Amino acid sequence: MSITSSRRRALVVATALAAAATCGIAMAGPTAAAPSAVTASTPVPSDFPDGMLMSYVINTKANPGQVRLAERAVAAAGGVVVQSWPQIGVVVAHSDRATFRTAVKDNGKNAIESIGATRTASVTEGTPEGIQTPWGPGAAAYKKGAKKPANGDLPGEIAPGASAGDPLEYAQWDKVLIKADQARKITEGNRNVLVGVLDSGIEADHPDLAANIDVDTSVNCTAAGRPDTSATGWQPTTSTHGTHVAGIIAAAHNGVGLVGVAPNVRMASVKVVNDDGYIYPEYAICGFVWAGMQKMDLTNNSYYVDPFEFWCDDQPDQAAAKEAVRRAVAWSRGQGVAHVAAAGNSAYDLSNKTTDSGSPNDTTPVTRQINAGCQDIPTELPGVVTVSSLQQWPAGANDSRLSGFSNRGLGVIDVAAPGSRIASTVLGGGYAFLSGTSMASPNAAGVMALLKSTHPTWGPDQLEAGLYEQATPKACGTTTGGAPCVGTPEMNSYFGHGVVDALKAVQ
Repeated sequence: MSITSSRRRALVVATALAAAATCGIAMAGPTAAAPSAVTASTPVPSDFPDGMLMSYVINTKANPGQVRLAERAVAAAGGVVVQSWPQIGVVVAHSDRATFRTAVKDNGKNAIESIGATRTASVTEGTPEGIQTPWGPGAAAYKKGAKKPANGDLPGEIAPGASAGDPLEYAQWDKVLIKADQARKITEGNRNVLVGVLDSGIEADHPDLAANIDVDTSVNCTAAGRPDTSATGWQPTTSTHGTHVAGIIAAAHNGVGLVGVAPNVRMASVKVVNDDGYIYPEYAICGFVWAGMQKMDLTNNSYYVDPFEFWCDDQPDQAAAKEAVRRAVAWSRGQGVAHVAAAGNSAYDLSNKTTDSGSPNDTTPVTRQINAGCQDIPTELPGVVTVSSLQQWPAGANDSRLSGFSNRGLGVIDVAAPGSRIASTVLGGGYAFLSGTSMASPNAAGVMALLKSTHPTWGPDQLEAGLYEQATPKACGTTTGGAPCVGTPEMNSYFGHGVVDALKAVQ
């Protein structure tokens, strides 16, 4: 969820729900070329001068003793510990010393498995208050205006309050396609089911969402990766994205506005997007571990972790951060949390990676060679359901094809769901059409929430298998951009196992 059309799985375009005109999608992403021999990825400069405050993750063995050794190594190297996660053996630290990474390894010796910077820009939010720093007082979580459209909200018309109070189900072609309207006649979801919405926050008093927000399990993870459970920290500040995603999953069936896929389940707002629109690794780590600690049933992740669209195993900084996020995903899954994520909006073939020209996106992007060890996270991590986007086709018919902006990839895409011109809730108590795989992922997450409602004893493995088994196979077709489809109706690069089916999920 961030800025340019090639860098975020969030919005491609937005228009007021009241507007009748169809949105035009201008989306051009990289097109994968023929596969080549394994080639090392292009390094990205990562020399940070003294005085530049940076954030790091340190990976060690997942036990308290090893974590304490890593914490001591951080202090000896002139840094401070922001947050430790002994469950997964990850320490988040800040330092303004150029030699910090080397010094941590030297001081921590065998306790340090890897260390890496989590960004290429300095820490704009500062170090949280209460942490004594050798470079001066810490800073509270900042509340400045976004420097760019947050969370992938590309320029477009969003009208707060548009059509508020009017029944808008007529505009929800996506719910008809996945049979959510029929599923509601059987069940609207179990109130015990809790979905973590890892995003930019959910508007607390939106008339279609307020009843379904679980305040006690909501959290803000953008304070440098430390959980902030304050009363308002998890609410949105600069972006409507999380509110739109939440409405797709579980807007209430209350005679107001529109209806989500699973309108009776609860949602936790897990804020992982800062006021500049970035989702750094430490934020995502916090979000996933928090979901496991709160025993959520599943999470929706309509973003990729910044500042790299693809995190490469053969680059030390990127590999360390990627490993830390992987551990957080795996640990929370072990606590019973299933994960659903958007495939991305670059029209990229994720099964055939060659180049990336949009990373790092927090400083100056470079055109770099990438390889199969470079992954879009969290969507390509093990234990995460990857969702591609559908557009209505032909217009007005109960049919669909792959959205031109959607990423694809044989063996990478798991399922497909509607993501183009999706009506849902936005800030100010309003409603709007937004497009992106960001909108497809919550449609799939809503179906998984119905599966959990119908099968309350199912864990992540069973929920994933059920989602795949009950999907409607969809044969390869055409799209408006990117690599052509390959595979069979039962498994192909555009739709994976097929289109999610809410009706089958509750039968």
